Amino acid sequence: MTVTTLRDDTLDHLKYRLGKDARHATTQDWRIALSHAVRDRVVECWFASTRSAYDHKEKRVYYLSMEFLIGRLLEDAMVNLGILEEARAAIDSFGLDFAGIVAAEPDAALGNGGLGRLAACFMESLSTLGCPAMGYGIRYEHGLFRQSFQDGRQMEYPEDWLRLANPWEFPRPEAGFEIGFGGHVHVQGRRGIWRPAEAVRAEAHDTPVIGWQGRWANTLRLWEAEPVRIFDLDSFNQGLYARAAEPEAFARTISRVLYPDDTTPEGKALRLRQEYFFTAASIRDILRRYESEYDDLRGLPNKVAIQLNDTHPAIAGPELVRILLDEKGLSFDDSVETARGCLNYTNHTLLPEALERWPEELMRSLLPRHVQLIEEIDAAHARQYPSRTISALDHGEVKMGELSFIMANRVNGVSALHTELMKSTVFKDLHALHPEKIVNETNGVTPRRWMLNCNPRLSALITEAIGPDWVYETERLVELEPFIEDAGFRERYAAIKRENKVDLAYWMAKEHGLEADPDAMFDIQIKRIHEYKRQHLNILETIALWQEMRDNPNAGWTPRVKIFGGKAAPGYVFAKEIIHLINAVAERVNADPDTSNFLRVAYPPNYNVSLAERLIPAADLSEQISTAGKEASGTGNMKLALNGAPTVGTLDGANVEIREQVGDENFFLFGMTAEEVVARREIEGHAGRAVAEDPRLQRALKALRDETFSPGQPGLFSGVADNVSGADYFLVASDFTDYWRVQREIDGVFTDRDAWTRMAALNTARCGWFSSDRTIRGYMADIWGAAVATPLRQVAAE
Repeated sequence: MTVTTLRDDTLDHLKYRLGKDARHATTQDWRIALSHAVRDRVVECWFASTRSAYDHKEKRVYYLSMEFLIGRLLEDAMVNLGILEEARAAIDSFGLDFAGIVAAEPDAALGNGGLGRLAACFMESLSTLGCPAMGYGIRYEHGLFRQSFQDGRQMEYPEDWLRLANPWEFPRPEAGFEIGFGGHVHVQGRRGIWRPAEAVRAEAHDTPVIGWQGRWANTLRLWEAEPVRIFDLDSFNQGLYARAAEPEAFARTISRVLYPDDTTPEGKALRLRQEYFFTAASIRDILRRYESEYDDLRGLPNKVAIQLNDTHPAIAGPELVRILLDEKGLSFDDSVETARGCLNYTNHTLLPEALERWPEELMRSLLPRHVQLIEEIDAAHARQYPSRTISALDHGEVKMGELSFIMANRVNGVSALHTELMKSTVFKDLHALHPEKIVNETNGVTPRRWMLNCNPRLSALITEAIGPDWVYETERLVELEPFIEDAGFRERYAAIKRENKVDLAYWMAKEHGLEADPDAMFDIQIKRIHEYKRQHLNILETIALWQEMRDNPNAGWTPRVKIFGGKAAPGYVFAKEIIHLINAVAERVNADPDTSNFLRVAYPPNYNVSLAERLIPAADLSEQISTAGKEASGTGNMKLALNGAPTVGTLDGANVEIREQVGDENFFLFGMTAEEVVARREIEGHAGRAVAEDPRLQRALKALRDETFSPGQPGLFSGVADNVSGADYFLVASDFTDYWRVQREIDGVFTDRDAWTRMAALNTARCGWFSSDRTIRGYMADIWGAAVATPLRQVAAE
């Protein structure tokens, strides 16, 4: 690939695809033209990979996920193809701002948090490793929402990422399926004939996902809902214009928004429609592909592995059984056995309320045949295990976690602690019946996106020290350890961290008017807002720290910039109040002339992948402070540690394994263990006792109840204070004292910058294990029975 070739191809796309000449092209025109020029290189590999998978009849992996938080794709593709510098030179030759063009790409609004980012990392690692795979999800028109703040409160607006053409996707109108809802079922023996009352069409849009060095590419197929009948012309001609557009409006509603508010019956129905829509289309597509190559559907598990990313696609079990039984003529037992041989389920939560449950009445109204089959599947399981004490149908609810478990060949947790807790809590009874089903596959992150792309300065230093192979073999980062003992290396490492902080400080000042000293500690908590993640513990400690600083302004405080990022679900009132409180504290603290040199609070809105790529390289401290036993894994903790931010955290999720990898001395531990959390909850009035024993916490809570952060509105934040001092299910009060202790320990360590740099660098060196490449190798071996594609195996052998 030469600079001239890429330059000429970009100009051709600008002229012939966009109809623009170079003199009149906008930044977005150049971005789209360059994207097409880069995509051309991706397509060559993509086609070759697809042909190879067919030619060698490889087993394929199908990853079904409600979210794929893929972020921007242009830079990712250029880096993985190895043409970043050629592209930069090509754009520079036009006298254009390459960084500005790359940054003009909108984030794909296809996810919210760790679930979707994990799916995106997995897709990239599947391609990097050369495992034939396809991801399936929904092509959301407006995503979750675009977050802004008004008077400190979260405001939600639709994302408009598809306002301009998406250069990365290929519409596949020929790969479409009609998806039905409602209606009635006519049963003939064990088979049923389902006649839906309404239907939409699932239209496919394919995005190629290129792996490292462009050796293999897989497909992300996203479904868009379209009307079966495009337009009601008769109604239109009668002047009934709204009625004429109803079919289109109904269909598009399904693929408009991720996680619509389900606090209303209509919202619940829409969510269930979404989940069935994309799952049913995906299952049909999988079967279509299989039947184009093979005749015996009983052999499906030998060539197909389906991974359900959480319970959202749990209806895949009944849907696959329905097609095999009702449409393909297999017996009920063969249908269930075949489906179970293909299906695997990843659990992401230990919160019983987060395991989806659908009202049986709602599901029966939308998916009547599926409820019948769930009843039969559950009854068959009960006959096989008469001693069981748990059911997929219970008290008028369909329990999707239990259904996923019963229909899965393997069920995996996402961290060692989470997997063991699954066995003893949410799936205790089912684990006793199926002790072989649950396996662990600790999450990971792709080092290409989360080190090489987002932290080029540090990546260059690492490559200079140990060579470039760490990008693909991330565990080789341990080879940095001898270099870390060199003072000169540590000085360069620290200088890179400071440069990253200068960049972030400049951006925050320019975009949000917040002045931040790069020499202060950048203390970062970035994740979706939820009570169990305990952003309110963080802000309460911030309040207490501010109050102490006001009392003793000359006490030699370690300067801190507390940075938050994350969205709250639109219907999650308490989480939104936490956001409001953080912003109110920021307004008061940042304006305080007595403390502003020591403490600042920032909350940049609309946290997404691109913002994470800006924040993570600049982080000094990673806040992973969830209530022990509640976080399944976390992946933000891995990204931050990999980029040299030591963790302050509880023994929760993957924190446990991070601490094991980096060493106890390079991790700031606080709080109760999962066992202690359970015991603490049994103590009546535990929160009140904790508050009574800590004057700092008392004082911070008092500030929430008076006008300190709500001038003229006393008690505005009393709901947060009442929660912490009252029920406090997530034990903020009980962990506050130890959290304060560890934060002051952190202050002391940070004052010795060389010691801190050594700790940060050791986090980088010892966190290579948390690569999604390692995780995917585990899935391939332990769950899917999948192999690296034949051409890549041959290359490796040579």
